[in-house]
Formats: sequence, structure tokens, C-alpha cells
Amino acid sequence: MPFKRTQMLSIRLSYLSLHKVQPRYVLLSGLAILVGLLLLLPPVYIFVRAAESIPDAIKVLTKVGTFWTLLRTISLSLTVTLFAALISIPLAWLTTRTNLPGRRIWAVLLALPLVIPSYVGAYLFVSVFGPYGMVQGWLEPLGIERLPDVHSFWGTVLVLTLMSYPYILLSTRNALNKTDPALEEAARSLGYTPFETFRQIVLPLIRPGIVAGALLVALYVLRDFGAVSVMRYNTFTRVIYIQYQSFLSRSLAAALAIPLILMTLALVIFELRLRRQHEQTHKESGAQRPPPQHALGVWKWPALLFCGLIVFLALGVPAGGLSFWLIRGVLSGEVISDLWAALLNTMLAGSGAAMLTLVSALIVAQLMVQRRRTWLAKSLEHIVYIGFALPGIVVALALVFFGARYSRLLYQSLPMLLIAYMILYIPQAVGTLRTSLLQVRKSLNEASRSLGNSPLRTFFKVTFPLIRSGLFAGGALVFLTVVKELPATLLLSPFEFPTLATLVWANVSEAFFAKAAAPALLLILLSSIPMAILTFREQT
Repeated sequence: MPFKRTQMLSIRLSYLSLHKVQPRYVLLSGLAILVGLLLLLPPVYIFVRAAESIPDAIKVLTKVGTFWTLLRTISLSLTVTLFAALISIPLAWLTTRTNLPGRRIWAVLLALPLVIPSYVGAYLFVSVFGPYGMVQGWLEPLGIERLPDVHSFWGTVLVLTLMSYPYILLSTRNALNKTDPALEEAARSLGYTPFETFRQIVLPLIRPGIVAGALLVALYVLRDFGAVSVMRYNTFTRVIYIQYQSFLSRSLAAALAIPLILMTLALVIFELRLRRQHEQTHKESGAQRPPPQHALGVWKWPALLFCGLIVFLALGVPAGGLSFWLIRGVLSGEVISDLWAALLNTMLAGSGAAMLTLVSALIVAQLMVQRRRTWLAKSLEHIVYIGFALPGIVVALALVFFGARYSRLLYQSLPMLLIAYMILYIPQAVGTLRTSLLQVRKSLNEASRSLGNSPLRTFFKVTFPLIRSGLFAGGALVFLTVVKELPATLLLSPFEFPTLATLVWANVSEAFFAKAAAPALLLILLSSIPMAILTFREQT
């Protein structure tokens, strides 16, 4: 009996000696822990900062004004999500299941509002339909000196709906393309009308995709700062920024961030659970052939009118307003001295954030795809999604507080700004890289190591070529979102470091619409490049 115990002990020790002493794994784990600590810094520090003055925090959170802010935020999110769904579901059906003329062109045009930052869309909407906007100028010869004020709840709903509906559109289109057409054909053979087939067969199948897109829209509205600020509609993001700018008590700004964190965290958890169910559904019911196409008949013209109206409002009005103010600015001799510096700074921040985020995401994703799932990998899998639950203004606020108190060297510096971008957008890169790494066969890496190659050489010679497309897609996605980020850029940008986003914001805040046109146009063009690359990659 003692011999067996000794033998078992020696086997365990030999197993540990083979698996524990791995410098590569120790280094990877250490870097992953560092990334995890950076991700945990904003929420932890926000709660710590709010706890410094608990009576004041409780007082501000229980104020009637805070309750109304909560009510306004929730009502705006729900209303925008509802209208976005009402727009997106018919559009998804028309562009995937009907003989709509030019449906592929419509599919691209209807997704393009994603490249327009919300604050740019709001600024152009106000500049066109505002009390003294472009339309009012056209009507002035008729004696109309002022149009109704668009800075209202419904004005904000319209702007955010037009900017966010593509989230539901794209997820619903994806769900429609993956449903089994045999189910619809069976329903039609039993005498179901097209509408009955859609309501009783198709809609239940695509409901997870619709709900997933709707949750993204709700999250988009909760996190939005630019549009609500331009439209002067007080949600938590705008109230937090105003409180921070007041310099009276910045701990109260941290306290106001807590309800926003909790709301967004609840949505993120719900969205992640739904995504897993959605992926499982598609694994079981993936379409094996193209879905059937329905003839529109006499409904072709109303369908074209509906698509044209949405494209006109979501793209035509911003493009027209941008062109008007750009031409007007050029003709009036408007000079924007920081324009090219802002473009270079934006590209520097975007590319730097993409590189830092990809490196951090690669470290985390490498641990996630290990054969033996450690507690560290499981913990990081949840921690990495904190970026989805933290609006940009909350991350910026936490890093401002932390930098001002504990790290003066990093305060208002480019590295601090890049860290904020990494925290916010690492979930996008991790998802892409994890999928790419799972497609790399373990035997290839093992064969390389058996030939005497080091882990680093194996990565660059074997793994990197196989995940290059995933890295490129993840970097493009991060760059696309970083260049549009406003609140984190406003609060964390170094002094004398203008970006296109802050340049647009500064001019819009002063109602200099003509001056804001040129940086807004450059920002949209810069955002369109990675969007076009991602679209082309999906089609090839």
C-alpha cells in the first residue's frame, strides 16, 4: 500500500514537472493577467471613487432628477430599439427574400449609416432641419423665419434610429440567409400564404437574430454621448459629462456612472447568453441552399419607395447637409488650421489602438483556445467583455481619476488614450482572433516544435500566416470604431492633440456648421475604408 502511494505521488510530480515549468505559458499568463487588470481598472475605480463620499453618492442617486434621467435614458433606448426593428425587419426581408430591383445595391446602401458617427449625424440633422438650418434658409423668402425646434425627444429618437437600425438589419439578414428553405416550402405546400409562412415559420426562426440586433441597438443608445449632447437631450452619458465639466464634485460624476454601468452590464449579459443560443440554433438548422425568392408584383413600387425613403433620410440628408455646409465654408473662405494635423492624429490614434488591442486580444485568445482550460482563461473570457458594458465616458472618467491621482506621467497622454480604446474595443478583436485560432490545427504547431523551432518562430512561421486574415479583420473593425469614439477622446486626449472627432465636436458645440463639415467628411471617409474592406472580405 505505501508503495502504491509513493508511485502515485511520483506520477503526479512528474506530470506537474512536465506541464508546470513552461516559460512560454508563464509569460503568456503574466501578460494576460496584466491585460485583465487593465480591463478591471475602470469599473473597480469608479465604484471606489463613488464610495469615497457615500452619503453624497446616495444623495445624488436618490434625487428626483436622477430618477428622471434614468426614465429618459430607458425610454429613449426602448423607443429607438422599437423603431429600428420596425424599419429593419421589412428591409431585411426585401433584400434577401424578394425580387426587389437592385436588392444587392440596396443592401449595401442600407448598411452604410454604420460609418456615420452619431454626433455627425445629429449635427447634420440639426443643421438641415434646425430652427435656423438649411431648410429654413430656403423657406425664408416665403416669410418663415424659424422652424420648430428639433432638440427634443422625438428628434433624438429619429437621429439615433437612423444611425443604429443597421445592427438589426444585418443580424436579421444573416438569420434569414441561414434558415432552412425546406420549412418554408413545406408551409407553402400546405396552403399557407406568404404572410402566414413568414409569421408562423420564418419569424420564430429569425427571432434570436432580431433580438440580438435589438440588444445591440439598445446598448448603442445607452452608450451614446454625441447624438444626445448635440440634440440637448439629457441621458446619463450627457449628465455625467456635464457633472465632470462642472469641477464641483467629480466623485458625483462617478456615482452617476454606476446606474449606467449596471444597465449596460445587464444588457451585455443578456446579449451574450442569447448569442450562445443563437449560435447553437444555427448549428442545428443551417441552410444548405439559397432561400426562395418571392415575387413582389404590385408591391414592387411601395417597396422601392420604402427603401428609397430610408436611404434618403439616413444617407441623403447627411450627405446633402454635409455638401451644403462644405461648399458654403469653402466659398466663405473658412480655414481650419488643425484639419490635417487632426487627420494625422486620428490615423495615429486609430492605428496605435488597433495594434495595442490586437496584441492584447491575441494574448487573451491564446489562453482561451488552450486544450486545458485554466481558471485564468475562464476568468478572462468573462472579464474581456467588460468593454461592452462600459460606455466610453465611464472608461474615460475612471482613467482620468486614476491618472490624476496615481499616475501623473500617464495623465492626458497618448498611451492612456490608447489604453482606453483597448479596454473599450478588445471584445471585437478577441471574437475574431479566437475564431481564427480555433481553425489552426494543433498538429501543425507540434510538428514545427518537433523540428526544433522555438515557440516564437513557430508562431510567426506557422500560426501567423493562418490567422493573418482574422488579425486584419479585427484590426479594421477596431480602427473603424476608434476613429469615431468621442467621449473617451474628449476627456483623455493629450493637450494640443486634436482629432477629427474632437474637431467636429468643438465646431458643432459653437454652432460653426461650415467649419465642422470638412473634418466630418474626412471622418466619414476614414471610417468607410475599413467598412469597405470588411464588406469585401465577407463577400469573397
